[in-house]
Amino acid sequence: MTAPVTDPTEVRADPAPDSPALDVVIPVHNEERALPGSVARAHRHLSTLPYSFRITVADNASTDATALVAHRLSHEYDEVSVVHLTEKGRGRALKQVWSASPARVLVYMDVDLSTDLNALLPLVAPLLSGHSDLAIGTRLGKGARTLRGPKREVISRGYNLILRGTLRTGFSDAQCGFKAIRADVARELLPLVEDTSWFFDTELLVLAERAGLRIHELPVDWVDDPDSRVDVLRTARDDLRGIARLASALVRGRMPLAEVRERLGRTTAPAAEGAVGTQVAVFAVIGVFSTLAYAVLYLLLRGRLDPFWANAVALVLTAVANTSANRGFTFGVRGRRHAVRHQAQGLAVFAVGLAVTTGSLWLLHAVDHAPGRVVEMLVLTGANLFVTVMRFVAMRLWVFRGGVVS
Repeated sequence: MTAPVTDPTEVRADPAPDSPALDVVIPVHNEERALPGSVARAHRHLSTLPYSFRITVADNASTDATALVAHRLSHEYDEVSVVHLTEKGRGRALKQVWSASPARVLVYMDVDLSTDLNALLPLVAPLLSGHSDLAIGTRLGKGARTLRGPKREVISRGYNLILRGTLRTGFSDAQCGFKAIRADVARELLPLVEDTSWFFDTELLVLAERAGLRIHELPVDWVDDPDSRVDVLRTARDDLRGIARLASALVRGRMPLAEVRERLGRTTAPAAEGAVGTQVAVFAVIGVFSTLAYAVLYLLLRGRLDPFWANAVALVLTAVANTSANRGFTFGVRGRRHAVRHQAQGLAVFAVGLAVTTGSLWLLHAVDHAPGRVVEMLVLTGANLFVTVMRFVAMRLWVFRGGVVS
């Protein structure tokens, strides 16, 4: 049967008692050849599970015969339905179908079925029992068995490392095409997710984690599809843009995650907020970027200013940016409350850093009356590395002492 297209911002109320337990969504774009076999395999496996189910083929703007094939499959199998979308985007398809689904648990899998379907039951069982809120297959967790080329392996691991360093994520694999979410959790999170393409998965998981929801990770057996049509470079670029956008929204406190946590009855905040090891790692990343930014600014300003003023201006600009970044990413402080006070305290720490770096510059000129600009930069960079360590201690014990601000 063909399901109606609904407004993705309108999320369905509680599922009816006779609704299927599972709604397995397979987003497709120009997959006329792969679709019949994939639906047959998924249907055959789902029929062995002790849960009622529906398979929804989400045809997002295919230009080949995918729509006709999907329509034929919906007549062949009673449990198969089709949703046609006029615009491309995996995230758009998932958001639209999940928002309208009557099922208790919403599942997503790639059309190539790269993940072993034997993992489906342990994926959805914790959600149906109420133990977890979301479940994801992981190709990077202990016990996973993955067969793919070195290029995709490096890209996948690199992407997840970037997520840990920038958004402080705790899950191991953001992009595995094998996920599930409880319907009540989807009702809360889907309206907050902005991305309509490949970053959708990551954004959904980050918001869930920041709301203190439980994410069940399942190591899976996964075989790379050699016919994959994903544009890796374009996807990587879009993902980096998504990270920057989401990070900005979290730092500014634009996401009502505390309210989501309260409505879902979760009383505990995310456990990773105050982990010293995580804070040190994130602070170090921000410190490296701040130091590089300082060096570049100093060299640019040195052409117009004397070394002391170039140092002071570069330090002020990087100090304000550094405090803002550490406030949101390192110490998990969100919202505008105490933001001015934090910046004032950060500038006080900056004043100490200015004294240290200015003193190092004064000593350099006392020893050498005409040092080169590169030598000046190296001396000041070394001094700033020392100041960076001092900043972490001061921020943790003084500026951001007391944890998260909502």
